[in-house]
Order: sequence, then structure tokens, then C-alpha cells
Amino acid sequence: MRLLLLFILVPIIEVALFIKIGGLLGLWATLLIIFLTAVIGTFLVKNQGIAVIDKIKRNLLAFKDPTESIAHAALILVAGILLLTPGFFTDIVGFLLMIPQLRGFVYFWIKSRLRLKGFSTEKENVDTNYKDSFTIIEGEYSNKDDKNY
Repeated sequence: MRLLLLFILVPIIEVALFIKIGGLLGLWATLLIIFLTAVIGTFLVKNQGIAVIDKIKRNLLAFKDPTESIAHAALILVAGILLLTPGFFTDIVGFLLMIPQLRGFVYFWIKSRLRLKGFSTEKENVDTNYKDSFTIIEGEYSNKDDKNY
């Protein structure tokens, strides 16, 4: 129900803002603002996305929990989608999600509402019984293109 309400309200808000701002600034200035927010947003998403991916790699190499970094990456992706969507409301929300502190707040808010069952970097938790399910066939091969067959 909340998602349906979101899909109804966001376009209404966007149309209202287009009418209001377009009336104040004019058509070409409004279109220029929409274009510039998409370009600036793309630049920010690229730079922050690369930084977060590097942090995820560092966390994985250090056997640390990458959950927060992955959440930041997902929120940057959402911000990028919002910034590329034409509209003032979506641009504002997209630019807000580009603020790392706000993404951290959103992560902890979501984390408080979810329950993590477990995370481990222990090798003991890996199922090693899969070896018994494979049949190994030994043999020799030769390339058919060779003339010595």
C-alpha cells in the first residue's frame, strides 16, 4: 500500500513543481536545470560509487563485514536513478542520498528494522560435502586438428 501511494504521490509532486518552477523561471531555464542536475548527479554517483566499491574490496580482503559499504553502494545506485529521473523532487532526494552521513543514518535505520541471522568469514562454515557428489573420469585427449591421430 505504501509503495502504491509512493507511485501516485511522487508524480503529482513532480508535476506541481514543474508547473510552479517552470512558471517562475521559464521553459528553457527549467530544462537546463534538469539537464545540469543529471550531469552533476552522474559525476557524483561515479566518484562516490568508485570509492564505495574500493571500500567493499578492502572490507572483503580484511575479512570485515561489508554490509554497511554494500548498503552505501545500493543507496548511491538509488540516488543515481533519482538524479537521472527528470524532476525536482527526485533530484532533491537523490542529492540528499549522496551525503555519506545521511546514507549512514538510512543504513542504521534500515538495520534497526531488520534482523541479521548471521555473517561469518570462517572457513569451517563452508559445506565441503560437495566433493562426494562429483564423478571424476580420468583420461587422455588429443586435438583433432593434429595430423598424427
